[in-house]
Amino acid sequence: MLPSRYWAFAFCVALAAMSIVMWRHAPAWQWSGTIFSALSMVGVWDLLQSRHAVRRNYPVIAHFRYLLESIGPEIRQYFIDADNDERPFSREQRAIVYQRSKNALDKRPFGTQLDVYQDDYEWMNHSLAPTNPPSHDFRLEIGAGRAQPYSASVFNISAMSFGALSANAIRALNEGARRGGFYHDTGEGSISRYHHENGGDLVWEIGSGYFGCRDAQGRFDEERFVENARTPQVKMIEVKLSQGAKPGHGGVLPGAKVSKEIAAARGVPQGVDCVSPARHSAFETPLGLLQFVQHLRDLSGGKPTGFKLAIGHPWEWFGIAKAMHESGILPDFIVVDGGEGGTGAAPLEFTNHVGAPLREALLLVHNTLVGLDLRGQIRIGAAGKVITAFDIVRTMALGADWCNAARGYMFALGCIQSQSCHTDRCPTGVTTQDAFRQRALDPVDKAARVANFHANTLKALRELIAAAGLQHPAEIGPEHVIRRVSSTEVRSLATLHRFLKPGELLAGGVETIPAFKVFWGEARSDSFSPPRAVSALRTSKLS
Repeated sequence: MLPSRYWAFAFCVALAAMSIVMWRHAPAWQWSGTIFSALSMVGVWDLLQSRHAVRRNYPVIAHFRYLLESIGPEIRQYFIDADNDERPFSREQRAIVYQRSKNALDKRPFGTQLDVYQDDYEWMNHSLAPTNPPSHDFRLEIGAGRAQPYSASVFNISAMSFGALSANAIRALNEGARRGGFYHDTGEGSISRYHHENGGDLVWEIGSGYFGCRDAQGRFDEERFVENARTPQVKMIEVKLSQGAKPGHGGVLPGAKVSKEIAAARGVPQGVDCVSPARHSAFETPLGLLQFVQHLRDLSGGKPTGFKLAIGHPWEWFGIAKAMHESGILPDFIVVDGGEGGTGAAPLEFTNHVGAPLREALLLVHNTLVGLDLRGQIRIGAAGKVITAFDIVRTMALGADWCNAARGYMFALGCIQSQSCHTDRCPTGVTTQDAFRQRALDPVDKAARVANFHANTLKALRELIAAAGLQHPAEIGPEHVIRRVSSTEVRSLATLHRFLKPGELLAGGVETIPAFKVFWGEARSDSFSPPRAVSALRTSKLS
């Protein structure tokens, strides 16, 4: 049966044919024949072209959407973007990505379009002695001193799995990463053959399902891990403890979507529900986590190895930090995923109300490492609604060394936020396993847009740090970003937040930050269990 999205095109073809037949008997049909023949030719062109996925998936009718967009900002906002408040990103943010991915002019007339006197408005201070950084290709070394350190870009593709994304989306992202010299995080769905086609740098994310390195019972398998980890394309290993979109919640890929290719990449049976447990089975304690990280680093041949987490109970993170200090086993990096992170599908309560937002989570991780005098040995990445160059500046000002983005790169692929990821009916072919729908996404064209988005965002970052009188994003500090906290008061991030001094935790400086004051002293490196104070509150409540 012909998919419903082709019905308008089929209707035009049928009416064109009927009009041509009737034309012989009644000349008045020539107008109908001309109109519907023209629409049929438009539909044919839509199917053959490769630059616009929506037109390829919705021949003829897609033009009504583009017509509304072209009329003007008032019509576009009313019809296309009326539901912005319910979408993860604003029209302004999406426009920036689309313009930069297409190498279009991203300048705007008439000055600031935001209310500079609203609470939480932020800006970056500039210098009267601006600089001229030699390049926008800002990089940092991760795993210095290891056998295979990695020179990473400061802006990379965050974790998105094959299965959640289509094969063509994976192809385009990886080729874009190869062209731009930045990395592509595989997501916990492991490494598929589509990740290998173009040779872009990979960060292999290993979740609790151990996809790509598991045995028949779902336990970690060393031999399968080594087979994937030692391929030259894999540059770093990342253990996923939790993600901001659904922290503390395992994922499920329905059996109907577990194709032969997905089953092969993940090491699971085809056609059977693919369940990612909520917790790891390879370790049970903070110290066990670090020993697992060290084991993976050794098995990989000395590649930088770390972990990703969304911050939940502070004492659990403190337990990991204490295990680092006590054992001397350090991850090469930690990626902090904010609670505002995205996903193809998650319970509404998880997306809105579980997990610390990026700002608070990043500050806690950064402060803890500084307070233990470990910050210089561990790199910090951050993800959570990072789209623009200013987003990168603000995140680095709070303690990050680099940023990852998922949905920004999805916009570069052509995502229009239809929010149908979980239905397998993505109109642009980004998040579907339907062979015909994903055919609309041309990997060659979209790879160029992915590379353009990365390059143009870093060019904008270069302009920002030059205006601030800096040479590299690593020089950005909390004093560079100012936030309005009321109609009469503004404060820099340096004065708005408490930043620990190197070694301050070792000297007992925990009294000025509530989370440290309450939980640091009782956090344990040998257990994720709650401290006595929390257990006592629970007992009193239940008694």
